[in-house]
Amino acid sequence: MLVYPSGIDVSSSTLRFLAHQLRGHRRAIGSRWRRLSAGRQALLALAHLRVGHTYAQLAAGFAVGTTTAHRYVAEAVDLLADLAPTLAEAARTASTKAFVLLDGTLLPIDRIAADRPFYSGKHQKHDMNVQILADPFGRLLWASPALPGAVHDVRAAREHGIIDALTRVGATCWADKGYRGTGGTVRTPYWGRWHALSAGQQAVNRSHAKIRALVEQAMATLKSWRLLRKLRCSTTRITDVVKAVLVLLHVST
Repeated sequence: MLVYPSGIDVSSSTLRFLAHQLRGHRRAIGSRWRRLSAGRQALLALAHLRVGHTYAQLAAGFAVGTTTAHRYVAEAVDLLADLAPTLAEAARTASTKAFVLLDGTLLPIDRIAADRPFYSGKHQKHDMNVQILADPFGRLLWASPALPGAVHDVRAAREHGIIDALTRVGATCWADKGYRGTGGTVRTPYWGRWHALSAGQQAVNRSHAKIRALVEQAMATLKSWRLLRKLRCSTTRITDVVKAVLVLLHVST
């Protein structure tokens, strides 16, 4: 395999943060020697998460075994996932905002045709459903555990307890028409033909159209991490990967 110099469009503060977490972990478990330093391990993990390099490519580039590359990435993901905010913490943060944005995104996965629960009829491919909360500026606050792509957004929001958590703290939440009927403090656009809506209802729908652009911004930020464009890890591992990316996004902003 050929090896060549490359770059990762991630801030140095993100690399330092992850390296610091890895050093602390190594001290805690009493790890005396590693093939790579904490800084190089952090760089390896970021290359996997940000660029989507395979373990074989990482192993060749960092002169380690494929198993070692896998173990280093898994260790970094576990540490970051443990730092991710819980729904209760995100709800408390949401209560300090004018409003928050709720939406679901589908992350493509490498499932086979027999895995029907993961098949999204809307997108005609196998996905995992992840619910996100974003602030009024389109910055991600929280990402939910992953559910099969066949799960509808409303059902996913209820299963995760998002509606109850936001209602409990009195946080106003905007969502699209797919969340109609969820109740609580969730606001959705008015349903019906434009000419049949009142002037007030039309104004609300115009405001929602502007807010929708912020949701798309949050989605684009999440999916700019190329690994999330086609996840090849197990479905149970996807939740930890998404949480790890969320923590790194918080560090970089």
